[in-house]
Amino acid sequence: MNNPLENIFRIPELRKRVLFTLGMIFVFRLGAHIPTPGINIEAMTKMMEQQSGGILGFLDLFSGGAFRNFTVFALGIMPYISASIIIQLLTAVIPALEALSKEGDAGRKKLTQYTRYLTVGICVIQGFGITLWLKHVPNIVISYSMGFQIMTILTLTGGTIFLMWLGEQMTEHGIGNGMSMLIFAGIVARVPLEVVSMVSLWRAGTITLFQILIFTVVIVALTAVAVLSQQSYRRIPVQYAQRIVGRKVYRGQSTQLPIKIDYSGVIAVIFSSSIMIIPSYIAKMLERPDQSALMTGIIGFITTWLSPGHLAYIILYALMIIFFCYFYTAITFNPNDVAENLKKHGGFIPGIRPGQPTADYINGILNHIPIGGALMVVAIAVIPDFLGKSMSIGWYFGGTTMLIVVGVALDTMQQIESHLLMRHYDGFMASGRIKGRRS
Repeated sequence: MNNPLENIFRIPELRKRVLFTLGMIFVFRLGAHIPTPGINIEAMTKMMEQQSGGILGFLDLFSGGAFRNFTVFALGIMPYISASIIIQLLTAVIPALEALSKEGDAGRKKLTQYTRYLTVGICVIQGFGITLWLKHVPNIVISYSMGFQIMTILTLTGGTIFLMWLGEQMTEHGIGNGMSMLIFAGIVARVPLEVVSMVSLWRAGTITLFQILIFTVVIVALTAVAVLSQQSYRRIPVQYAQRIVGRKVYRGQSTQLPIKIDYSGVIAVIFSSSIMIIPSYIAKMLERPDQSALMTGIIGFITTWLSPGHLAYIILYALMIIFFCYFYTAITFNPNDVAENLKKHGGFIPGIRPGQPTADYINGILNHIPIGGALMVVAIAVIPDFLGKSMSIGWYFGGTTMLIVVGVALDTMQQIESHLLMRHYDGFMASGRIKGRRS
């Protein structure tokens, strides 16, 4: 009864969900090794190794290594995430979409349908751009033709649509958020290879053991900060008045309203990363060996200044994270609804009148609380990139990777813990509930 791993498999529903998730991850990793027809895999892999620190390496990171081998999942799940960002931003500014979002399950299904259609459009555009880019890369395409273009676009689009379906099935029938789990699985699958690469650099004398030790200590410390940012709350005291229900008198109770300092979690990082790679991605697809000097200068400027690790990229990336932390908090937590629910149930914040004053008070807290969480996320995302670049360790172990791994792991653990506690088992952690879940 005290072993949480054994308890997971004692609960039939939870066991099915965990095994279903593992099965879907296996399918994902299997598809990440099925190559797209007409591509010289060895030449593609060699080119990716030469450009591992640029935009192509970043795309390979989010595709779980599928872009390196140009498999059917080369585009990964990023087109769907980009479509989700666009739909959410449009929902905040278009009244018709905002009305749909408030219509319950029917409205959400309609928005999901729009997201799927937009995903297909983005995949077709990206696939077409990739085929144009491959035309000018030597030794990659075995035989370039119109048929190759159509086949590649259909293959890449079909692979992303399958991943989208896979993620939705994992969300509905498995554990955790399916889309985040796919990114998580791709990142974790490459960790052993990156560790071996780091050891090879140490044996070759490129980096020292002291540098590896310092980098490891920093990563561990920032991981603790990442957990802290995901589990920290601002608790607002709430008092409930005495109530009479039938012949029973219920005394006034004191409780707390927990407000997370970072509601976005890993979403802000994924959204920011997907937006920041768009300019460099487009510039990379437009590269030509016979282009004009002006075009070469423009593309060089974009790929240099907006490539991961550059100061301009890091500044824009940090600002984007802060924006999405606030944006996601605004669309997730509605102070007016919370104030109305408190008023209906006879609750109030001591010293604050119920109704609109309560909503204004909570809204004032939401205006300054997320900045602390956002700055913590920015620090976690930026510091490893700076450190890795200065030590020549490589940016794969950067803050973006770490935040995604920590965020998805925490979310999955919390869902497992909820199933265990609901059936009177101990929590996933040996010490009890995961900190931050207590109200």
